[in-house]
Amino acid sequence: MAEVKLAAQVRSEFGKGAARRARRDGLVPAVVYGHGAEPVHITLPGHALMMALKTANVLIGLDIDGKDALVIPKAVQRNPLKGDIEHVDLLTVKRGEKVDVEVVVHVEGDLAPGSNLLEYVMNTLRIQAEATHIPESVTVSVAGLDAGASVFAKDISLPEGSTLVDDPEAIVLQVVAAQAEEPAAEGAEGAEA
Repeated sequence: MAEVKLAAQVRSEFGKGAARRARRDGLVPAVVYGHGAEPVHITLPGHALMMALKTANVLIGLDIDGKDALVIPKAVQRNPLKGDIEHVDLLTVKRGEKVDVEVVVHVEGDLAPGSNLLEYVMNTLRIQAEATHIPESVTVSVAGLDAGASVFAKDISLPEGSTLVDDPEAIVLQVVAAQAEEPAAEGAEGAEA
């Protein structure tokens, strides 16, 4: 996964008013924490951060007053009406360090012929991977699966260097038979009158 570089500014003002002024100037308040260090309060360029966060589990290289920091997003708070990013919590990581992340489960292939439906029990899978090699997603084939079949977390092949954190026996996907609606009885409507 490519690393996105962003320039950060250390914040000296705190509170709602300072956060609103920063957002008005196109900046997003953020906190960098991890590895036992004191949290660092920063602001990041809003548009560049939004573009970076379009990639799941993005690795961000920060330049904080001349010091480099490697981080991944831990929590993103958005405005519920506009969808704008209001605040970000960033976790410091080191090259070679393993981190726990959630990756999206993608499906490929066609189910067995018939009226089968695929039910996602889990949309994401929790894995542990090296901080600089976090996969964007995992892919599982459902080709030929028929009603009653299930795909367990242990059945999904993970990229090299990744290990499963979720319960291996957890059902991720299952195939169910489509239920047909029963036609309404014609005499039932007239009997109520």
